[in-house]
Amino acid sequence: MKIGLQVYTVRDAADKDFKGTMEKIKEMGYDGVELAGLCGKTIAEVAAIMKEVGLLVESSHVPYQELIVDPVNTIAAYKSLGCKYITIPYMVDEHRPGNPGFKEVVANIAKIGEECKKQGVTLLYHNHDFEFVRVENGQYGLDYLYSEVPADLLQTELDTCWVNVAGENPTEYIKKYAGRCPVVHLKDFVGGKSENMYELIGTDTAKAETKEEFAFRPVGQGVQDFKSITAAAVECGAEWMIVEQDNTYEIPSVEAAKMSREYLKSIGF
Repeated sequence: MKIGLQVYTVRDAADKDFKGTMEKIKEMGYDGVELAGLCGKTIAEVAAIMKEVGLLVESSHVPYQELIVDPVNTIAAYKSLGCKYITIPYMVDEHRPGNPGFKEVVANIAKIGEECKKQGVTLLYHNHDFEFVRVENGQYGLDYLYSEVPADLLQTELDTCWVNVAGENPTEYIKKYAGRCPVVHLKDFVGGKSENMYELIGTDTAKAETKEEFAFRPVGQGVQDFKSITAAAVECGAEWMIVEQDNTYEIPSVEAAKMSREYLKSIGF
């Protein structure tokens, strides 16, 4: 099992000093990273820095819109970084389950998956809680996506925080997709689902209304049962577990990343 960090966690530090931040991540004991953008660098610059630092780039979050516009060149660019996985990270309102365009989105994801397969890369989908709405056949939108797009074209990147926020058990959801969950996102939180909560991850402009004081926390500092989650990830064939904290608040982001890594070491990872 390899442990990685989603660079979005330390985006403020990485934007200022990408190489220095990657060196700190390596020193913490992370095996690699998952990118969410290039922090103002070119693909070639990122590749050179990662080689020098000694971190793997196991995956990159690449917006759905970019993959639709130019799938061939976009996939090839991230493959050149050494990415084994390319991940669709987020859907705007019109592309989410429950909206008229969702079926077209599912068909497009299958096409992106086909191009990934041609290039020797695996396509993943990273969920939030908005995929946990019922679609016309009674399935959750997330399950509908995985039932419509075959496993050889699309694998899961289950975000355990958002599964929990949606009211489902993260451990059981990992087990549900055993053999199809090569990457699992480890994310901790306190509180519960609230209005405008995506303001907390920087995607909504409306002020978040935290009825139950929802907040992200370093792994091991919130409500998640990570002993159960990590055991399920191992049992179900995951290759990577990726730490992500969308907002670290008053804790410096690099320090929060270190806290998460130290907790995982304390439970055997």
